Order: sequence, then structure tokens, then C-alpha cells
Amino acid sequence: MRKKSVFLALLCSLFILTGCGKSLAQQSVLENVRQSKTITWGVKGDVKLFGLIDVRDGQQKGFDVDMARHLTKHILGPKGQAKFLTVTSQSRTPLLKNGNVDAMIATMNITPERKRVVDFSKSYFDAGQSLLIPKNSTIKDAHHLNGHTVIGVVGASSAENIKKISPKAKVLELQDYAQAMNALKSGQGEALTTDNSILYGLAVQNPGYRVIDGTFTYEPYGVAVNKNQKDFVRAINRALREMEQDGEYNQLIKKWFKNVPGFNYRALYRS
Repeated sequence: MRKKSVFLALLCSLFILTGCGKSLAQQSVLENVRQSKTITWGVKGDVKLFGLIDVRDGQQKGFDVDMARHLTKHILGPKGQAKFLTVTSQSRTPLLKNGNVDAMIATMNITPERKRVVDFSKSYFDAGQSLLIPKNSTIKDAHHLNGHTVIGVVGASSAENIKKISPKAKVLELQDYAQAMNALKSGQGEALTTDNSILYGLAVQNPGYRVIDGTFTYEPYGVAVNKNQKDFVRAINRALREMEQDGEYNQLIKKWFKNVPGFNYRALYRS
């Protein structure tokens, strides 16, 4: 009997990361992160202003990264630690569903299709889709793209939105924003489309290009978590409210967007 108990204890220790036999869906992510004092976040590594790997030190930096750190402190206390895993638009949902990360804060739009697969916090950033074009382009807006080639990124909702507005436009989808920008520069397309907030970051890096004023969709970003984690979603929403009320949120908005040409960062303030 003692041997059996020892065997069960050893078996449990081997499966500690899966809740000692519990399926991923049965585990409480909030309980797990409270025990470990660590939240593992999925963040972008190729999106300036939100999540970009700094080649000088190899660290992810951006609004999403700072938001994750602040949210972690609000949820776990001052000793809470935020860890980061770099994700792409197409890998976000699989990595979250497989339990590689606890939460995803990676310019992820809240959409009805995605809400069938994952749960979202309330919006933490209000973006909208727009176009990045060469400064000498004559393209006026998304409604005048028929006959033009528009570049997007695999895994984003941007391409489908363009097809609805300008059904005769050709859409070229690439793996990430670096490839998309290179394609625009090489003339493979006449415009690049995604959220205006991401496009302004690309415009900062590429002075020969500009973002068309205005947006043609409403694309709020949310923190994504696995299904059946309502307590974790509530904790994130509570942390977001606290950040908005005490001014932390506005400080981060100002830090990352104040010096972006043409971007009205004050319109993003919350209280």
C-alpha cells in the first residue's frame, strides 16, 4: 500500500503542470498564476509601439509589454513576475489554447469569430483599420481599392474587411509585418492594411510612407484567455479598471504614442 502511495505521488509530480491529472480546461489559470507568482504573456515581436524585439538587448518592448507588466502587479501584487513568449498573428490562438501562455496581449482584435474559441477581457485599446501608402500615392481610402493590390498579414482580420469593402481588390497576405512592409516597398502592393495603431508604428520606421486619416472599422484590442476561465477574466478586468482610475493607463498611452506624428494620443485617454 505504501509503494502504491509513493507511486501515485511520483506520478502526480510528473504531471504537476497539468494539474495532476486535470485537463487544461479544468484548471484554474488564476489559481496557478497565484501559486507561481508569475503570468506568462504572449506578445508580438514585430510590431513597433506594441511589441517589438529590441535588437540591442533581445527584449520585447512596447505598449502591450508594459500593459502586461502593470496588469501582473495588479493581479499578483508587487512581487508578481511577468514572463513573455513572442507570438505571431497566426500563432496566437494555438499557443493560448495549448497552454503555452496564460494570457495573450498581442494586438488581438475582439471579434465574434474569435470569441467562439477564446474569451476576452474588456477592451484595453481602441484601434481601427486603416491603410499605409507611399506619400505620393493617390489612393484616397479603403473604398477605392478595386483593381489595386493590398498587402495584409496572415491571421489578422484585415484582409476579410478589405474584401467586403472593395471586393475587386487583390489581397496579398504575408507571414508578418516585416515581410508585409518589404513587399510594399518592393512594389508588390500599393497599400498595406491593418490597425491604424500598428500602421503608425510602421510609418515611424519608414518616413516615406503615411497613414490615411481616419479608420473604416472599429477594432478594439482585448486580452485573450482560454475558455472557462471567468475568474481570470474578472481579475484582468479589475486590474484594467484600477489602471484606468489611478492614471497608470494614460501614462502608458502618453509614453508610447505622444511622439507619433499625426496620432491623436489624447483621444485614447481613459479615466
